[in-house]
Amino acid sequence: MTLVMTVRESERIMAHLCRAYPEEGCGVLLGHDGAGAREVVGIIALENRREESRHNRYLIAPEQFLSADRTARAAGLDVIGFFHSHPDHPAKPSAFDLQHAWPYYSYMIVNVTRGTAGELRSFRLAEDRSGFEEEKVELREVDRDRPGAADRLGAPGDRG
Repeated sequence: MTLVMTVRESERIMAHLCRAYPEEGCGVLLGHDGAGAREVVGIIALENRREESRHNRYLIAPEQFLSADRTARAAGLDVIGFFHSHPDHPAKPSAFDLQHAWPYYSYMIVNVTRGTAGELRSFRLAEDRSGFEEEKVELREVDRDRPGAADRLGAPGDRG
């Protein structure tokens, strides 16, 4: 499976995660599934709601997820995944990430070192929950013939 997104959306993700440094930042990927590819159309940057260990853990609260889901549906999209940072650590899933992952969703991880975004990678949970399978991330320039996510996403909140 390939995860497709615009360079602009990847830059928005990285900017949000750099602002969260040295804590983990997080957010939601909005889009839809296609033939052999999943397309990110927009993101919703969220506040890490975890109260402790924010340097190596994040929490998207239930009300944040529900709000993102409502925003996605209102725009004709779906929540297709989540993104978060690994401050001063590689962009690969941790054992904690594996324990808390849900099937179907893409999990994008960006390593942020000393406040600078580095590698961006995406993973999906294996059907048997034994581990993650890496997704290819394909970055594209903006398609001028299609409305941007900002044109379709109307809910208030931090969008990066």
